[in-house]
Amino acid sequence: MPTEQSISLTNLAAGNMVAEIKNKVLLDTLNGEKTSRYPVWVMRQAGRVLSEYREVRAKAGSFINLVKNPELACEVTIQPVDIFDVDAAIIFSDILVVPEAMGFPYIMEESKGPVFPHTIKNISDVEQLEDKIDITDRLHYVLQAISLTRKELNGRVPLIGFAGAPLTILTYLIEGKGSKTFSEARKLLYTQPDLCHKALEKITHVTIQYLKAQVNAGAQVVQLFDSWAGIFPAEQYNRFGVPYLKRIGDELQNSVPVIMFPKGAWMSLKEFSGIQAKAIGIDWNTGIAEARNQLGAGKVIQGNLDPCTLYANLHDIRQQTLKMLGSFAGNRHIANLGHGVYPDVHRDHLKCFVDTVKEFNI
Repeated sequence: MPTEQSISLTNLAAGNMVAEIKNKVLLDTLNGEKTSRYPVWVMRQAGRVLSEYREVRAKAGSFINLVKNPELACEVTIQPVDIFDVDAAIIFSDILVVPEAMGFPYIMEESKGPVFPHTIKNISDVEQLEDKIDITDRLHYVLQAISLTRKELNGRVPLIGFAGAPLTILTYLIEGKGSKTFSEARKLLYTQPDLCHKALEKITHVTIQYLKAQVNAGAQVVQLFDSWAGIFPAEQYNRFGVPYLKRIGDELQNSVPVIMFPKGAWMSLKEFSGIQAKAIGIDWNTGIAEARNQLGAGKVIQGNLDPCTLYANLHDIRQQTLKMLGSFAGNRHIANLGHGVYPDVHRDHLKCFVDTVKEFNI
């Protein structure tokens, strides 16, 4: 029997599908249509770079409270669309809501980032990972935020949903926090590979259900963030990372366009040429020409300006952005940074980047 939450989500999503998208440059690019310019949006565009965001976060009381408040999450999701005129909104959330829904809650420590009080060390820990869960119940707040945002956007730009890639999620669960070496996660992949595959199977299953629920709630594009892909050697990443992303791509290929961002995994880009994803994100250490050579003509490439470029003066930001756009050579690209915008970047510098892209004709 559907719950009251699932009924309300269905009704919200149904109402959101009516509005026609006015700015389709991102969707057209992802779908192989010719456009007059490159689309642009920025990872972490809804965040501390905006004083408006900081005010809403103060009202929420904490980052996690903000993530779990659909109305406030909707508000900060739309802020960069209003302020920077980007070509897409990306729902304000966190990749760690998935392991929390699977029974491994996290806390957000100021100046340190996310911390998991309980980590994965052995098979009994993996058995505690719950994979037979009701997504519309445990992650209802994300789905409601997506539906509310679709309604409030009213077709201005498409809305991107997202999740963490399975290997990145497992890395957090093993380490319990960020790390300089990630030695605990890397060690476990070597010493207990079967345990790791079992955990990855569970995470992948829940991630697929979660992304499908996001699409049902109104997401028009989804992105997989494999934030720690680059810490693993190619052989290890190709064994523990790529196959699970491939499975997610296969499951979603008849749904909405999928973007995958395997940060730092330049050594494995060739593997992504055959994955069912419309676009592959690259970081600033990966050359555009080399990425195109590895991925082939059929993939859209997303990226890849160094986020630190935005600390430069406006003239230099514009010149570096134009240099990046020129390297695209008229091919299928989405302009973005090579990672999320840093919180102490001046908002005018981010606006300069966005405006420069939008003024550039292909």
